[in-house]
Amino acid sequence: MSEINKWDERYATDDFAYGTEPNDFLRENIQHLPAGGRILCLAEGEGRNAVFLARHGFNVVAVDSSTVGLQKAQKLADENGVQITTIVADLAEFTIADSSFDGVISIFCHLPPAVRSRLHRQVIDGLKIGGTLILEGYTPEQLHQGTGGPPVKELMMTLTTVQDDFRDLNQIHLLETTREILEGTLHTGTGAVVQFIGEKI
Repeated sequence: MSEINKWDERYATDDFAYGTEPNDFLRENIQHLPAGGRILCLAEGEGRNAVFLARHGFNVVAVDSSTVGLQKAQKLADENGVQITTIVADLAEFTIADSSFDGVISIFCHLPPAVRSRLHRQVIDGLKIGGTLILEGYTPEQLHQGTGGPPVKELMMTLTTVQDDFRDLNQIHLLETTREILEGTLHTGTGAVVQFIGEKI
């Protein structure tokens, strides 16, 4: 089964795999995003973060490899009376235009190292001056938790790799920690994460 079909299968239920509420780290730090700005949500899945941002007045573009996931994202947006733009794309091939977004959201967007490095470079270039990145991802310590996330170390992120990838952004927040994560059925329990907020200046 291809990676894309795997995600289509995962999302092909009435339930939302990661719930319909936004990621806590994003919710707690929404004030760092330029008000009313154009926001790109990477690996957005079924739309919980995109819809949350749209409800707060942002112009949201949600990208994911799963057609099924993004169809559910549009349904969730309709139910909340907001609009989002969805793009079905493999992030290994997706291109972010330079200076095109006021914010980028990367929540549990786990990719092979070469793909991640390319995408993170595009994130920096794609932010407008004053734009903000909000990122949370699992670290290799998550492999010992059994509470969600990819099954292999190479898809994880560390404080060092995130710091290196985004050294050209002004660092607002950088932390490697464990916290309780309650997001649907697939992210439930103690999670080992790295968090980053950076601004393009």
